[in-house]
Amino acid sequence: MASVKEMRTRILSVKSTQKITKAMQMVAAAKLRRAQSAAESARPYARHMASVIANLAGGVSGPSAPKLLAGTGSDKRHLVVVATSDRGLAGGFNSGIVRLAREKIGGLLAEGKDVKVITVGRKARDQLRRNYGSRYVESFEVGIKMPGLALARPVSQKILDLFNSGEVDVVTLIYSRFKSVVTQTPTAMQIIPATVEATDAKATRTVYDYEPDENEILAALLPRNITVQILTALLENQAGFYAAQMAAMDSATRNAGDLIKALTIQMNRTRQAQITKELIEIISGASAV
Repeated sequence: MASVKEMRTRILSVKSTQKITKAMQMVAAAKLRRAQSAAESARPYARHMASVIANLAGGVSGPSAPKLLAGTGSDKRHLVVVATSDRGLAGGFNSGIVRLAREKIGGLLAEGKDVKVITVGRKARDQLRRNYGSRYVESFEVGIKMPGLALARPVSQKILDLFNSGEVDVVTLIYSRFKSVVTQTPTAMQIIPATVEATDAKATRTVYDYEPDENEILAALLPRNITVQILTALLENQAGFYAAQMAAMDSATRNAGDLIKALTIQMNRTRQAQITKELIEIISGASAV
């Protein structure tokens, strides 16, 4: 059994850890408010762009339709873009995204598809490289700042280069959609060919007349939509990361408190046992004299 001194040292160590987890929880809570606001502010822009593309797509069909909308006519070559955070200590946040990515990639490989992988975030890079290192195209890091166009544009440009060169036919983006502080849902979304909501197109098809024609506008909008989708996913990821980290650090702080209580009780019992033993020795010695 550990001595009282050893247990007191361990209690002090756990208290130090508890202070760190409490501080990280407070920092994550402060950053969450800003990240959540950014994610929620980006959603209306992404929805409106999707609505405009749906409206334009209603008047475009046949061989004249842009390839980003109509596709290449094949689904043999797939690109999976996996977005996580660079850092951990956020419970199962990153693992949930990577698990969905593994399921997606494994399903495509089982169907005989050719799969390439781009990762955004060190956690996705490190975890997926073990199994799919030969399929890597490129890896990007998120950094500690709020995601912006400076981060989303290189990713979207790499995707467009691969698509325009004929190396991929279908592109799927995997990220975590922020729903609430306690709920972040790993999501797989196809971004090439662009998915069009039929109801949106029907509702807005006759509302506007576009100048120039739909094909020309779509040719400009669709590449920009890829950047918007990437940026929206990164903002959703950041909000989800801070929410998951706040919950994980709160749980760690409470667990540290429970451990401190248990260790304190055990230390007191050990100390009381030592005192009792010393008293018995003193009494026994006095009786023998």
